[in-house]
Amino acid sequence: MKKDKIIFYVATSLLTLLMFFSSGMYFFNYEEVAKMFGAFGYPTYIIYPYAVVKLLGLVALWFFRGKFINEWAYAGYFFAFILAFFAHFMIGDGEQTGAVIAMVLLIVSYIYSKKI
Repeated sequence: MKKDKIIFYVATSLLTLLMFFSSGMYFFNYEEVAKMFGAFGYPTYIIYPYAVVKLLGLVALWFFRGKFINEWAYAGYFFAFILAFFAHFMIGDGEQTGAVIAMVLLIVSYIYSKKI
């Protein structure tokens, strides 16, 4: 049981750091993110709301464990990471590794959240 908790907290903490870094880029490096979103074909007006939603998802992961909203947060991150992987893959910028790492951390966090 203790090992499961440690794995959950490490995976979720690393995922949290990754999401803070990502949201921070959206807020503080808007010009670069806007170029990237333009290359993806996404509208730039979703950058700030997307950053806020990423942060709200972290609140759901940490403070609503085992609840309905927690499941939706995991699902939202799951789809976001899949779409991020394919967006980076399709434009060929080689940045899909972050999405793969995030997906692995998300899956580990989800599995071990069910075990504890």
